[in-house]
Amino acid sequence: MQATSSPSPLPALLLPAIAVICAVCALALGTSYAKQLFPVIGAQGTSALRVGMSALVLLILWRPWRWPISTIDLHAVVRYGLALGCMNLMFYMALRSIPFGVAVAIEFIGPLAVALYYSRRRLDYLWIALVVLGLALLLPIRSSAHSLDPVGVAWAFGAAAAWATYIIFGKRAGHLHAGQSVSLGLLAASFVVVPVGVVHAGAALLQPEILLFGLGVAIVSSAIPISLEMYALKRLPRETFGIMLSIEPVVAALAGLVFLHETLSSAQWLAILCIMLASIGSIASAHRARR
Repeated sequence: MQATSSPSPLPALLLPAIAVICAVCALALGTSYAKQLFPVIGAQGTSALRVGMSALVLLILWRPWRWPISTIDLHAVVRYGLALGCMNLMFYMALRSIPFGVAVAIEFIGPLAVALYYSRRRLDYLWIALVVLGLALLLPIRSSAHSLDPVGVAWAFGAAAAWATYIIFGKRAGHLHAGQSVSLGLLAASFVVVPVGVVHAGAALLQPEILLFGLGVAIVSSAIPISLEMYALKRLPRETFGIMLSIEPVVAALAGLVFLHETLSSAQWLAILCIMLASIGSIASAHRARR
């Protein structure tokens, strides 16, 4: 008799779910510590150190040259990596003047816009309304003690646009082994970010303590989250994985509060929750529509 497949039991999903939560926390922790390098080497130098070290660690870990790659796929990976580099650089530039959690919330507009653009459901207008409400609460359209720096907001929107581009190019390289595409993508990203960091920070990047700190940031904010996410992606439904990643703005805001002493107003917390709920709702409703 042929066995019938059954849904994954809860215990089988528990470890992958914990892996996603740990990945989000590691990313928030690594970025919080990376921001402490800003007074020494600036946002540009910090981004260069993180991306360059991450590329080095993942190249050693995955050794992507073990798998053959066509010229077309290599071009797709390079475009994906260039978008990744722009996203990282602009996000770190945003962190100079706006809180961590707010920057992540604005950056989330990128993937959410891609999801909503390709959808044609009426329910999506609700998620768009939540995003508009969140942005209305966040953007510096009024002067108050908690108003945001317009330049930092502009950099965060640039990072959101780069994230959307990164998703589109990443799909074209999605058939490759994840270790190969991510490591080669980060190598391409380093060609965008590292020269900018070198021009800005110069020889300060070569100080042993800075290099060691950068290596720790790269491992915590890139190598560990990427490895945990790859583990979880193989064991969780894609929609569940996406919904769990939607907690990232809240985790970032909490990390900013604990490690960077960044306080947010009640309106900013409400804005972050609106954008997070829009992300969760968009993913969940798309899953129901496919079913």
